[in-house]
Amino acid sequence: MLIDFFYTLRAAKLPVSVKEFLALLEALQVGVVGPKSELGGDGWSLDDFYYLARTILVKDEKHFDKFDRAFAAYFKGVEMLTDLTQEIPQDWLRKLLERELSPEEKAAIEAMGWDELMETLKKRLEEQKERHQGGNKWIGTGGTSPFGHGGYNPAGIRIGGPGRNKSAVKVWEQRAYRDYDDTQELGTRNIKVALRRLRKFARQGGELELDLPDTIRSTAANAGWLDIKMVPERHNNVKVLLLMDVGGTMDDHIQRVEELFSAAKAEFKHLEFYYFHNCVYDFVWKNNHRRFAEKFDTWDIIRKYNQDYKLIFVGDATMSPYEILQPGGSVEYMNEEPGAEWLQRLTHAFPHHAWINPEPQGVWQYRQSIDIIQRLMGGRMYPLSVKGLEEAMRLLSK
Repeated sequence: MLIDFFYTLRAAKLPVSVKEFLALLEALQVGVVGPKSELGGDGWSLDDFYYLARTILVKDEKHFDKFDRAFAAYFKGVEMLTDLTQEIPQDWLRKLLERELSPEEKAAIEAMGWDELMETLKKRLEEQKERHQGGNKWIGTGGTSPFGHGGYNPAGIRIGGPGRNKSAVKVWEQRAYRDYDDTQELGTRNIKVALRRLRKFARQGGELELDLPDTIRSTAANAGWLDIKMVPERHNNVKVLLLMDVGGTMDDHIQRVEELFSAAKAEFKHLEFYYFHNCVYDFVWKNNHRRFAEKFDTWDIIRKYNQDYKLIFVGDATMSPYEILQPGGSVEYMNEEPGAEWLQRLTHAFPHHAWINPEPQGVWQYRQSIDIIQRLMGGRMYPLSVKGLEEAMRLLSK
């Protein structure tokens, strides 16, 4: 198995030698990580193997990114951590049939409230002993039960299968996202042009740029002898904190968000970025392959960056309202505080803030979650268009 891993690293242009690879195998054999290690544990951890392999195989920090990409490409997210630890037998979630419901039958199905839904799921997990399908009560497939997938319910918990009606108030599944590409070639220069409205030029650092007017004056004053004058490079001194929604419904907007991300990295010298999913909660992350292993506490983000930073959210704000307003509303884990609390803390800490939404502005009025986010942002939501970006940058530059 690890022979292919070795060749994957070689194919990624990493300077990995056979001797180093043998050292990695020897470390695994003697139990540096895993159940035989001094730290003990019940089994092998992909994160432990990642750090061991990187320590032995990568000799220079400049190759860390290459190693991360090769590692992710090889293992393809084989281990994802989840806070919903109770296992549900896969046989319960295998869809074999689907009930056809008339519009009248669908209208007759009542939606549970959040508290009732959570309490009922807890009871089902305690009581259910076998597979069910086509029903209206148990965890299963193809029916009208609020728990499972492949059927219909106006407000349920989707478990173990793909979404179809987009009516689930919570999703129980493991998800794998990829990082946005910050080297995406832009189809046009319009996004860069729009971002340049947010400018605060300064000359700092080493002398990297020819000062032509001063060179001409100095040469003339020096009897024609060439006297070259240099000046620090002129750059945009604005500080930007970029928080980007990733995964789920954002998959429909990857290309446009990557174009925006590429333009932002090219335009802003002082750019910090983090990812979140649907709504910001108590942590964010920088690497989607290790988003549970390498988390950044949102409180630390608020304390680390001062009010000079312009806070820009990028996301479609399309989710269940429970994800914003309810503790435990996150689709991935049981958050102790609602997303609305964290959004208010962030907007209070960074007075200069805006939300860029890639969803067409014409559908905003039909999405309850977008309306909630707009109100939490004080109306500072703008479409991901040239006009929208120009308006947002004009607001942030005040």
